Amino acid sequence: MTGHTPRHAVVIASGGLDSSAAAYLLAAQGASVSLLSFDYGQRHRKELDSAAAIADQLGAVHDVVDLTSVGRLLAGSALTDPAVDVPSGHYTDASMGITVVPNRNAIMLEVAVGVAVAAEADAVAFGAHTGDHAVYPDCRADFFEKLTESVRAGNEGFLAPGFQLVAPFLHVTKADIVETAARLNLPFHLTWSCYRGEDLHCGTCGTCSERREAFAEAGVSDPTPYATAVVR
Repeated sequence: MTGHTPRHAVVIASGGLDSSAAAYLLAAQGASVSLLSFDYGQRHRKELDSAAAIADQLGAVHDVVDLTSVGRLLAGSALTDPAVDVPSGHYTDASMGITVVPNRNAIMLEVAVGVAVAAEADAVAFGAHTGDHAVYPDCRADFFEKLTESVRAGNEGFLAPGFQLVAPFLHVTKADIVETAARLNLPFHLTWSCYRGEDLHCGTCGTCSERREAFAEAGVSDPTPYATAVVR
């Protein structure tokens, strides 16, 4: 993380491991955190329940923004279009491109900035990390830097002093996030990663595969029940 520790951060909270860890990290550093989630018609909408559970653990305000009308227009992604199957595999696989939701992070970040300005918060945070970079252009450092410039220009004179966009994991791996989250006592069992959004984590989609590998690489016990056992 660059810059000073925020006084009040609006955290984009999917209910997943990364955004939950970002919220816990900021809270541990002394920031007041507010969690902001988005319902964009994602097939794994149950992640919103996980975001609410994490907010409850932190004693934080949690709001959900209804973007379902926008999500209906973002057809073609496996996350928003029921006609498109969620692929199995790893983030580095070409098949993962079908999970891209056009301009998703830009939309969410811009809304979160508006919320932060209204609340006089001095930061907006999200949990992008290096594992996202291969597939998602809106999780890369270049996007983050350019959006920061846009936010400052578009809200000049209205941002709280020292306002910053915060991406504490932008240059670290998922395993690093698991290690950090374990030190912060993040309740991993409350988080949700699976893109399929069924009763259990499927264990084979890109986010499940990445989650499993991150726990293994970090040497941290994974409490997640998966529908599919590890293939050895």
